Amino acid sequence: MEAHCSGLGRKRKREELNGEMEAECFQKLPRRTLGLTEPAPFADELLAAKTPYVRVSMEEARRGTPEGRPVRVYADGIFDMFHSGHARALMQAKCLFPNTHLIVGVCSDDLTHKFKGFTVMNEDERYDAVSHCRYVDEVVRSAPWTLTPEFLAEHRIDFVAHDDIPYISAGSDDVYKHIKEAGMFAPTQRTEGISTSDVITRIVRDYDVYVRRNLQRGYTAKELNVSFINEKKYHLQERVDKVKQKVRDVEEKSKEFVQKVEEKGIDLIQKWEEKSREFIGNFLQMFGPDGALKHMLKEGKGRMLQAISPRQSPSSSPVREERSPSPTFRLPFFTSSPFFSPPPHHSSTHCTGKDEDD
Repeated sequence: MEAHCSGLGRKRKREELNGEMEAECFQKLPRRTLGLTEPAPFADELLAAKTPYVRVSMEEARRGTPEGRPVRVYADGIFDMFHSGHARALMQAKCLFPNTHLIVGVCSDDLTHKFKGFTVMNEDERYDAVSHCRYVDEVVRSAPWTLTPEFLAEHRIDFVAHDDIPYISAGSDDVYKHIKEAGMFAPTQRTEGISTSDVITRIVRDYDVYVRRNLQRGYTAKELNVSFINEKKYHLQERVDKVKQKVRDVEEKSKEFVQKVEEKGIDLIQKWEEKSREFIGNFLQMFGPDGALKHMLKEGKGRMLQAISPRQSPSSSPVREERSPSPTFRLPFFTSSPFFSPPPHHSSTHCTGKDEDD
């Protein structure tokens, strides 16, 4: 917590300083690459140190030097088309010791064209690219091809960092041989699969692709050093590729459509199978051998037979009782009529009674 507060205090103090004081402090204090907002300075723009130059040993460097005396590590190169392989090499050089001040030497165009070959980027572009790498504390412009004792003493260099592969150049089997013999060499690992030569090889191999790319982006055939016929050829290839791309897009869309239809078809078939199983199960439950319909028909048939079949007559019918004769009905005004003659037994009785009444 105290360290954090002291850090904030130093930050406020730096903010209170004006531009001149900041520049003066920047030249005198050791450079810190964490959270930089400015590129690394060039060596010829810094003030020369007045203290005597005394190299540190490897043991002292690995153990850790005082804050005011960082280990000065030097790494040189062409750094054409600055890429991740360059950055990784500088990162390893920066991390060799706990307290490291990394100085990077960049060779000039004349020296590079003489000993190695033509570059894509000019020397100013290469200087600027290296100065913007986060691991670099100082940049040496027009660095020498072979390191001399005078150069090492001038820049107060303790160790030289480079990959351990012998670098054959300038009539020597290894330009770092005398550095290794002096015990000043600190090896780093080379990043495989990426180098400036690899990048240039890709461009040369796919030359037509990159020419068409730049023509499409507005560069003229004259700027690309392309003839009129080749320009028309590249434009025609571009149109053909667009047509091919459209065909591929249509094919991809059609494949996606067919895939979706197949997926939906599979879903429909699965649903149909489920419904068909359910329907068949319900059908068998209703119309199967032991289904509900058979039981209903049996019950209905039994009821119909019971309804239409006659009842069995009893073995002896009961004797019908004799009915009493119905009383004779006689109208009073037909008694004296000659056409009406009552039954004999009734008339004699009735007449006898009448005579007796008279």
